[in-house]
Amino acid sequence: MINSRDFWTRRFSEHMKETSRYLKYIFNGHIAVAMLFFISALAYYYQQWLQDLPEDFPTAWIIAAAFGFMASYSPVRTLLQEPDLVFLLPAEYQLGDYFKRCLYYSYVVQLYVIFLISAALGPLYFASYPQLGTQHYLMMIGIVLIVKVWNMISNWWMLKERNPRTRLVDQVVKALLNIAIFYFLAQGEWIFASIITVLLVGVVMYTYTLARRKAGLAWDLLVEKDQQRMRTFYRIANMFTDVPHLKNTVKKRHALVTALVKGMTYRQDQTFAYLYRITFIRSSDYLGMYLRLIVIGGLAIWFVPNIWVKISFAILFLYLSAFQMMTLWNHHRTIAWLDLYPVKNEWKKKALLTWLQQIMFFQTFLFGLLFLAQWNLLGLVIVWVGGSVFSYLFIQSYVKQKLT
Repeated sequence: MINSRDFWTRRFSEHMKETSRYLKYIFNGHIAVAMLFFISALAYYYQQWLQDLPEDFPTAWIIAAAFGFMASYSPVRTLLQEPDLVFLLPAEYQLGDYFKRCLYYSYVVQLYVIFLISAALGPLYFASYPQLGTQHYLMMIGIVLIVKVWNMISNWWMLKERNPRTRLVDQVVKALLNIAIFYFLAQGEWIFASIITVLLVGVVMYTYTLARRKAGLAWDLLVEKDQQRMRTFYRIANMFTDVPHLKNTVKKRHALVTALVKGMTYRQDQTFAYLYRITFIRSSDYLGMYLRLIVIGGLAIWFVPNIWVKISFAILFLYLSAFQMMTLWNHHRTIAWLDLYPVKNEWKKKALLTWLQQIMFFQTFLFGLLFLAQWNLLGLVIVWVGGSVFSYLFIQSYVKQKLT
């Protein structure tokens, strides 16, 4: 006999210990300060933008899409592992309480997204629909919490279904119905919202009838889903620290690799210069993160009106890029045969510092082009000069000291 409560407590404790170990690296002091500045600046200009909000702005659709997505995206974390396919499968009918606690945990851990997005969209809604008031908006948030319960239970029932197309159709239909509900609610049209709600209840009950026909849980699907979510978490954590059990994927990207290594010699002092370049391009972590930071920083620079805040964002995202790309230094540390290279450690350090310097200069150049496109010549000069100076000093002082 398995005590499902004790088993849940033990498995949950292991899960929290594993995630908290990496969360302390993700939310370190550097990132916390950078995100505080970024969010504060966005909040300020968000309020400024709301003062001149156009009358025909599609607030209802934005609220509907956000609330509908929050209600629809309701994955169930089971905390199952691969060995459970063998050792727990015979005891499936003794684990009812365990899976109930999984549903409770999955629901509670997703509430922070609802509260954050609701708080962010509140000022927009009040500016567009002042006649409906705060009470109506709070009621909508309460309905999100209720509809999310229905979606989560329905998703749990659909995890018995092995056909991925059936699960996809179910998700799409429920998502569209959720969006329709909150579109009508955002405008105060309760009758239409009630009709769509009845349709959603009908879809949820249909998934229940499908689940009733299935003999048991699809354990391999549950384990696969949970492992996918943990891999996503590990990829995020790997941007801040080394995650030993993360299996990195490698992509060929022949054109980019050829462009970056073209003209490089085969001298000993160029060994790690070559290695770091192809690692940056072919690994699943670095190039994507670098491009995302450029895009997010570029959008912030483009839409923020104040020149000094634009420049601050440019420096901020230069810092974030360099800080994230530092992990290239430890990327190959578990490969012992690299120590057999007849290469000096000084060459290895110089290769990484040079490469980081080059990608930061390139990012500085791109940010400067945004100022040029807006014909902001003062910002262009400050970003190109100040960004280059910051990049050089940051690499040669902070990064150089961390390479041990």
